[in-house]
Amino acid sequence: MNVLFVTLDQFRADSYGAAGHPLVKTPTLDGLAADGVRLGRHYSQAAPCAPGRAALYTGTYQMNNRVVANGSPLADRFDNVARLARRAGYVPTLFGYTDQGLDPNQADGFDDERLDSYDGILPGFAVGHYLPESQATWVQYLRDLGYDVPFGWAPALSGESDRPAEHSLTGFLTNKFLEWLDVQDEGWFAHLSYLRPHPPYAAAGDYSRLYDPADVAMPIEAVPAPQRHPLHEIALGVAASSAPREEEAMRRLRAQYYGMVSEVDFHLGRVVEALRQRGEYDDTLIIVVSDHGDQLGDHGLIEKLGFFPQSYNILGLWRDPRSPHAGRVVDEFTENVDIAPTLAHALGLEVPAQFDGRVLTPLLEGREVEWRRCAHYEWDYRTFFIGHESSPWPWDRNLSRQNLAVSLGEDLAYVQFGDGSYLCFDLVADPTWRTPCDDAPRVLSAAQEMLTWRQEHLGREYTDMLLRPDRPGRWPETLRR
Repeated sequence: MNVLFVTLDQFRADSYGAAGHPLVKTPTLDGLAADGVRLGRHYSQAAPCAPGRAALYTGTYQMNNRVVANGSPLADRFDNVARLARRAGYVPTLFGYTDQGLDPNQADGFDDERLDSYDGILPGFAVGHYLPESQATWVQYLRDLGYDVPFGWAPALSGESDRPAEHSLTGFLTNKFLEWLDVQDEGWFAHLSYLRPHPPYAAAGDYSRLYDPADVAMPIEAVPAPQRHPLHEIALGVAASSAPREEEAMRRLRAQYYGMVSEVDFHLGRVVEALRQRGEYDDTLIIVVSDHGDQLGDHGLIEKLGFFPQSYNILGLWRDPRSPHAGRVVDEFTENVDIAPTLAHALGLEVPAQFDGRVLTPLLEGREVEWRRCAHYEWDYRTFFIGHESSPWPWDRNLSRQNLAVSLGEDLAYVQFGDGSYLCFDLVADPTWRTPCDDAPRVLSAAQEMLTWRQEHLGREYTDMLLRPDRPGRWPETLRR
């Protein structure tokens, strides 16, 4: 069986047709949902990119993998999806990027240039075509076509609307993947990691004009200032996270995002069509998720940050050609940490004890099983304080208080801040997270649920085994060989 593992960066759960969006055209994603299983309430576990991807790739919550920012190294001791693939006999091959910083213990000395950036490649992946943060190969391709384009993802992507869509970053990466696919035998594993619909909010070519801003719905408004949490208030005052105040600009931003969604859907369609032409569509496991979402103006915010669900509620598609359950929608809470263990199970491997997630197979098959009652995610913002003189290390633990964790259930959303404060929203009274819950017993129950979740998922790499002659417990595969 082939494996195509696709990530669409910053892709919100509600922004495609199969999820019920009334405007956005996504025939490829809709087709994969019809042919496979759609995860209807799927969540990433962290933001921004490096933390979100660390949770996805290693199947662990941030409280265990400790990748808390773009720039936090990922410890080499963690198993991951690429290493799983290698144990199953594949050569997992990357197209795009993984944003995983090098473990300093694996560096070739202090001067190792890989320590200068979080823009590293997840251990275990072979490289089909690597796109660093500079987007160097794509920018050079544009320069060869005669465009005056600077290196760097933000300035290069900002001009996408002014160039023909066929010269887009998404099209470029798709071409590189299809060139590789054309010379593969059966039994390949590819990670196709698209940057779009990640900002800047500028869709490529005609896709920038695909949706009339007048047809785009306005976002959820922020609560009045007296009701805002201080963190929310701070984010609204930062240009990088504050949404446009003018209605026309807000509608235009959303229209550009939807144009990016439709463009990446088109190119993913090229990939699916190539699989069909090769006779491999029904021999290929296809997984489509994101690393995190986008506020898109909801609560007055853009990008990905904070505690609101729009930054974490993402698309999730699982299409296994061996499964007869096409068209199923899973309504239970599922999480990106579930992807790695489910992949291990699908490849016939033992599911490592490291993984915090659960095997989704029973849900994908429609079986009734006991499942989690809440989705969980975390956001750590110590990166804004690292190196600041007010945070001396190690005696002052101020940095360790710059974080939050969210427990999202059917009727309550509970937010615990590292400084001991909390928020609780009544989702029955108001699903938009604008109405507090002041019922003390309900708040206490939500707080206890989060505490139980954290205790249940403490790191356990060596906790379920004993050093004695009969050695009971789950011994790692590496020690059993």
